Amino acid sequence: QVQLRESGGGLVHPGGSLRLSCAASGGIFSIYSVHWYRQAPGNERELVALIRSGGSTRYADSVKNRFTISRNNAKNTVYLQMNSLKPEDTAVYYCKCQETWGQGTQVTVSS
Repeated sequence: QVQLRESGGGLVHPGGSLRLSCAASGGIFSIYSVHWYRQAPGNERELVALIRSGGSTRYADSVKNRFTISRNNAKNTVYLQMNSLKPEDTAVYYCKCQETWGQGTQVTVSS
């Protein structure tokens, strides 16, 4: 069974960038789609981006043209490059593969 671990979160000023990583172990990662979700306090968890096994991607409207999801199957890792960050991007970010979730990484955008 796949296990997931996110990293790369932190505090950044508005307009800044972060790259999140989702490292997988214990399964055949490359054949599955991987999703990034986020959850802000008081809000529902929402889908941010996904990448399918073939590399096609989909994004929430709120992050289009700012965030880029990519994968390196040789490293069993999926990335979320986040540019032009806004305070409303502040949330805990989770990756998901099949029914497995990571533990989340906090992203805070604040001046």
